[in-house]
Amino acid sequence: MKKYGAEFFGTFWLVLGGCGSAVLAAAFPEVGIGLLGVSLAFGLTVLTMAYAIGHISGCHLNPAVSIGLWAGGRFPGSELFPYIVAQVLGGVAAGGVLYLIASGQAGFDVSAGFASNGYGEHSPGGYSLVSAFTAEIVMTMMLLIVILGATDKRAPQGFAPIAIGLCLTLIHLITIPVTNTSVNPARSTGVAVFVGDWAVAQLWLFWLAPIVGGVIGALIYRVIGREQD
Repeated sequence: MKKYGAEFFGTFWLVLGGCGSAVLAAAFPEVGIGLLGVSLAFGLTVLTMAYAIGHISGCHLNPAVSIGLWAGGRFPGSELFPYIVAQVLGGVAAGGVLYLIASGQAGFDVSAGFASNGYGEHSPGGYSLVSAFTAEIVMTMMLLIVILGATDKRAPQGFAPIAIGLCLTLIHLITIPVTNTSVNPARSTGVAVFVGDWAVAQLWLFWLAPIVGGVIGALIYRVIGREQD
């Protein structure tokens, strides 16, 4: 239960910090943090939580990461379901807190997006379903390669959170214009349930693509990261 609790609060922090920066601070008049700030916010949530709870639960914070680690032989299948449940619940709880805060501003309109992920007319840059699907697969694939490599016992010890946090920052710098960047089904679900409508209708892509990408990345690392006999 300690591990599941850690995943709940870790994912809560990721969604509150990352999506909160997008909803509350990205375009704040004159001193908005912009896309660079939002990208850094997502990376910092993972970096800080990796140091805080990595020794408790492994700090997955992401169903695609948990499934990818299982595919990579680093995580038992018996714990997949409770990890994913804890992550999704943490994401939704953070979405609720963010909604409570954001709705206190005059003129707040949750249908405007609320940091939800989307494609087509709901992509920030108007990118197609194919573009969104490709971006989410490839970026999650690279995230898993970095995670597995940085946490390999042969890698320098103690630096994995920095590498993983910076990787997530880079992923956001690349793909916020395409999908608002998911690479994490729990992050997508946490805000989509409050938007409803199109955000829930398009949510399938932000579950399927990251999971496919995570498994591909894990399988790639099993090949390139295998120790020589």
